[in-house]
Amino acid sequence: MTGIDPLVGTHEITSPDEMEALGARMGGMLRPGDLVVLTGALGAGKTTLTRGIAAGLGVRGPVQSPTFVLARTHPSLVGAAPLVHVDAYRLGSAVELDDLDIDWDGSVVVVEWGRGLVDAVADAWWEVELDREWNGRGVDTACGTYGHGEDLDADTPRLVTISRRP
Repeated sequence: MTGIDPLVGTHEITSPDEMEALGARMGGMLRPGDLVVLTGALGAGKTTLTRGIAAGLGVRGPVQSPTFVLARTHPSLVGAAPLVHVDAYRLGSAVELDDLDIDWDGSVVVVEWGRGLVDAVADAWWEVELDREWNGRGVDTACGTYGHGEDLDADTPRLVTISRRP
């Protein structure tokens, strides 16, 4: 596993543009075989961060949540590793994640909702926790809004905590 070690710790992110910029910085540091697990509530910024990672890697887009297809591969436009973007929300087990037949060693893999599933497919990974409910701000609802109908991607501050596992 290579390196986003300089980014380990907690970052306060105040806008979607800042979230993408953090992702782009991460993408510039990630290499084939790196696995990033994103955890956070609906609207926390997981896909926005992944768009930034894609930009930093120089892969073909657009990057959008792969909720219904489970995984999308974005080939490199600069001769580097592809990005595999996985949404594990609907997966019931690590076996189902493994069944996606992902090239773990030859790709940079970002898994949304992957906590508790990647242990069976990787020895080490980057854990990224996105929290948009700190300081009493932001509340998720089943219909995907908070407050009085504001957009989940509104400029509500987020805390992004990056750590290495295990």
